[in-house]
Amino acid sequence: MTQLKLLYTEQGQSPWLDNLTRPYLRDGTLAAFVADGIRGVTANPTILAKAMQASDAYDGQFFALIAAGSSVEEAYWELAVQDVTDALAVLRPTYDASHGGDGFVSIEVAPELARDTAATIAAASRLHERIARPNLLVKIPATTEGIPAIAATIGRGMSINVTLIFSLARYDEVIEAYLLGLETLAGRGGDLSAVRSVASFFVSRVDAQVDKRLEQIGVQDAAALRGRAAIAQARLAYRMFTERFAGTRWEKLAARGAHPQLPLWASTSTKNPDYPATLYADSLIGPDTINTMAESTIAAFEAHGTVARTIDTEIDEAARVMENLRAVGIDMDDVAHALEDQGVASFHQSFADLLITLRDKAQQHAQQ
Repeated sequence: MTQLKLLYTEQGQSPWLDNLTRPYLRDGTLAAFVADGIRGVTANPTILAKAMQASDAYDGQFFALIAAGSSVEEAYWELAVQDVTDALAVLRPTYDASHGGDGFVSIEVAPELARDTAATIAAASRLHERIARPNLLVKIPATTEGIPAIAATIGRGMSINVTLIFSLARYDEVIEAYLLGLETLAGRGGDLSAVRSVASFFVSRVDAQVDKRLEQIGVQDAAALRGRAAIAQARLAYRMFTERFAGTRWEKLAARGAHPQLPLWASTSTKNPDYPATLYADSLIGPDTINTMAESTIAAFEAHGTVARTIDTEIDEAARVMENLRAVGIDMDDVAHALEDQGVASFHQSFADLLITLRDKAQQHAQQ
């Protein structure tokens, strides 16, 4: 049995693939990953941009769309929707076998909407209407403007992947938005059991940002904290998950069929080559969690990962790490704000660069 399968059967964690590309859909690579234990797929504007820029597998459909009068941006969305729809079909047996607990594929609203609540709600609604599959998750970034959009879309019965969560404070807001959305849906007489959501809590990017700040501080106490912030914060996030999805308020929703919003560990490839390749895979294993991994992390985990429950070990130590970070001058809310801005800007730039590439491709094709 693969390590990926053991993660789920022994520890209750669902491994997802953090990539989506048309060649994987055509040559059976995605199906092979699923056979090996992958239980979902995530994608973002950067992943889709890389896929379309690196392969000619999209050219036929793209040129046909342009010839039929589509704009370059309209053609992009057709390409993305096609890939997501095909991936949803590959994962549908997993969705059915898990009674809706796994088998999801995510597509993100346009990056330029990250600071626009109303436009995000409208875009998420259009994607759900356009694709209309039960195992679709629409990604909404956990920006200040995204929080009310999350509550509104959940309140309308949509399944949502909340992305770009970098701090415990923002994660608490995300959970609250989910609960408020479910309560709104319940008030409308909606079917709470049809709604699924995950909260994508980013990991390695946190260490990359915190480590840089610790190096600038330069004192010995600061140096000793390198590589410890991300795991500590994620473990405390899991504790928050177990606390928020318990008690009277949650039990009322659960009685109406509501499912907890599962924490998803994102950005789990190590950015620092001095850290073990499986650091974030090994250290965040536990029930009712998801780890979305790049191919390199999957390969490393299959080769020398350890399947053991680690997500709720050393919780007191995790709290001490956060206290020690504050003591040496690390403001985790400021870290999160910087990472959020970088994440939004990065996705926006990837999308803009892709549109330039597609426009150039359309012009070159027209001149042939």
